[in-house]
Amino acid sequence: MTLRLYDEKNERMLIERNYPDSQFFNDGQIKECITHLKLPYGNCFYHEICFDNIHIGFGNISLNRKLELYVETDFDSVELHFTLKGKSSATSENFQKTVCFDSHQHNIIYAHQMQGKMEFEDREIQMLEINLAPDFFKRFLPEDSEIFNKFRAAIDRQQSSLISQNHNKINLEMYQILNDIMHCNRKGIFKRIFLEAKITELLLLQLEQFLENRSSRLSISKKDEEKIYAVRDHIMNNLNKNCTLIDLAHKVGTNEFTLKKGFKAVFGTTVFNFWNDAKMEQAKKMLLETDLNINEISDIIGYKNPRHFSAAFKKKYNMIPSNLKG
Repeated sequence: MTLRLYDEKNERMLIERNYPDSQFFNDGQIKECITHLKLPYGNCFYHEICFDNIHIGFGNISLNRKLELYVETDFDSVELHFTLKGKSSATSENFQKTVCFDSHQHNIIYAHQMQGKMEFEDREIQMLEINLAPDFFKRFLPEDSEIFNKFRAAIDRQQSSLISQNHNKINLEMYQILNDIMHCNRKGIFKRIFLEAKITELLLLQLEQFLENRSSRLSISKKDEEKIYAVRDHIMNNLNKNCTLIDLAHKVGTNEFTLKKGFKAVFGTTVFNFWNDAKMEQAKKMLLETDLNINEISDIIGYKNPRHFSAAFKKKYNMIPSNLKG
């Protein structure tokens, strides 16, 4: 299994990767590789994780101008694709049309020995891709739906295809799982078990969303939708701070009413319920994976009074933090 990535003039090879090759370090049940590229037109960070039937890749590209790259692969793969930020497109003879992704979109792609061009339009690109062996993927594909039967048939014919011609929006549950995958600190077999469970859960959410045909046709404009995602990003990057709805709305250039309505429409919950849940998830992670004490964790996530933190944690998880800390 070989991947080759060339620069925009298709003259200089940037990456040639045989999966898994010597650049991957072995961590028991998994293999990992972190790639940093510094180029005249920008920088790239890409983290890869491999184990049986599964390849995970995530990272970001910072550009100072539009970029074109050329890619070749000699293998078949089913890709769970998530574009977290930025616009990109892929053109190949394998597909009948150019496949374009925008921020916060996902789809499932079957690719048969790809050869084509990738274009990155925005200055900041962030994505996560999970590639599964086709036979392994088909084990999870329900057999009682036209959309899934067509996709299975395309795989069997080795005909590159999208599971849906319309991309869907990454919902709140998906974002939480993607974050767990990208920030997993476990090692060896425990990391593999954790990632396998998260990938299965993520695939379940994708298949359910495609089956229900919920393509997030929201009653808000695309411009306002981008502001809603910007508020989510601000919250995730500032869990220890407290802001009013008006403050958050002003940060992204909207008003309180639009923020409340839009956030509920996009994520199915209120701004402050989301913020509280994110704080509690971060606290639980620190309780389980660090040596920080409860007072330190309480302070990190923005609670001045540890008793208030303990009460909020118990309300969320039906146990006090000290029980989890053990």
